[in-house]
Amino acid sequence: MTGTERLRRITEAVRAAGRLGVAELAELTGASEMTIRRDLEALAAQGVVERYRGGARSLLLRGEEPPFALRAQEGLEVKRRIAAEVAGLIADGESVVLDSGTTCLEVARALAHRRLTVMPLSLHAVNALTDAPQLTLLVPGGRPRPGELALTGPLTEASLTALRFDTAVIGCCGLTAEHGLTAYDLDDAAIKRTAIGCARRVIAVAEADKLARTALAHVAPATALHAVVTDAAPDERTDRLAAEGVTVRTV
Repeated sequence: MTGTERLRRITEAVRAAGRLGVAELAELTGASEMTIRRDLEALAAQGVVERYRGGARSLLLRGEEPPFALRAQEGLEVKRRIAAEVAGLIADGESVVLDSGTTCLEVARALAHRRLTVMPLSLHAVNALTDAPQLTLLVPGGRPRPGELALTGPLTEASLTALRFDTAVIGCCGLTAEHGLTAYDLDDAAIKRTAIGCARRVIAVAEADKLARTALAHVAPATALHAVVTDAAPDERTDRLAAEGVTVRTV
């Protein structure tokens, strides 16, 4: 188990139980108690858990995502394969609105040397594209969410509605044929909806586990998507999306 996988396992276990001791987490992960204590200190610094003598309690509600810094290190190889596939679907000269989130950040990096016009919806992606040599970078207004640095609010919506894009690349917290595209944060969901409405073509990016998940805030039905790029193997979930008219591209 890698350090990132172990942090994720600890986060999920403590959130499910409410609180767990160091010895319990060591048994769960196969790591030493000294390693678990270091992991808990790292998670406490990110606001994921609160430490107490001998263990930790979760600070995450059930409907919340783990912090950006933790998610950004997970499944990087998969996210980069998804990003490369998305980059291959976008032609030089296109205008692109790029959603927030860790997978979309990898898409930003994959597009950095392309001749495009791109409006990123997070400061992480803005930073990744600032020195892109051929790319025209459009920076929206708005209020950045702490940690995520996703831009939200009326200024972000106004920036989007003033423009029309060839392609929107949208991240998600959950995507199913039944419930469509969903997000954990209500303000983030509103921005995603606006971005979808301002684009001629919509490409969703979703790791396999998100195709079995539904989050709190509804963003759009599956029929609003033209394509989804995922690492999920073809199965009932992808078949049902395809039945809704969504092109599923598996990396």
